[in-house]
Amino acid sequence: MAARFLDRRDAGRRLSAKLTHHAGTDAIVLALPRGGVPVGYEVARALNLDLDVFIVRKLGVPGHQELAMGAVASGGVRVTNPTVIRALGIPDAIVERIAEYETNEIARREQRYRAGRPPVSTEGRPVIVVDDGLATGASMYAAISAIRARGTSRISIAVPLASPEICADMRSRADEVVCLWTPVALYAVGLWYEDFTQTTDEEVCELLGVDRATRERRAGAPARGRRPWAR
Repeated sequence: MAARFLDRRDAGRRLSAKLTHHAGTDAIVLALPRGGVPVGYEVARALNLDLDVFIVRKLGVPGHQELAMGAVASGGVRVTNPTVIRALGIPDAIVERIAEYETNEIARREQRYRAGRPPVSTEGRPVIVVDDGLATGASMYAAISAIRARGTSRISIAVPLASPEICADMRSRADEVVCLWTPVALYAVGLWYEDFTQTTDEEVCELLGVDRATRERRAGAPARGRRPWAR
């Protein structure tokens, strides 16, 4: 199996070439941390769009964390997969405990990544939701539900790869789906990258310009918006 992408930044640059119709518009790129942020950064930079994060946490099956039984997202949205939960006999109490843990992790990351800044408003604006790939789609489903509730005018899903089934299902949920590669035997997203090193909180903050924005705020400098490449 040959890797399709060098790393997440390479995937983002290649993905942006399929999204040029959004260049210069008032669309917002919302990247799903952590792995979606390097991808989203390259998309937003190439198209000169605002960049923000939208935090979603997968509810992993105990002992099999890569298998999702659902997801939670910013704003209190929760999506579960009853088929997986029933098939594995997972008690409601376990689902609730994992959901509570992941909800707390969302709150921690909101504070870490934004350094006190509010989220970019999506009211009446088109949104491009970016991740590094879709395996089960659980995180993206939760993100779509939560973003719809915020009053966005249009949702585009942009990912380097997803299975054909997930990609087709996304088209019934979003206004636009851009997926560069749809392998029938996906197995795992990381197999399609030469370098799939875990993205760190520090890298997310660097790409979002959080550290710079924090220093500016403390110094009393005016905010510069959400385009961290605009130095």
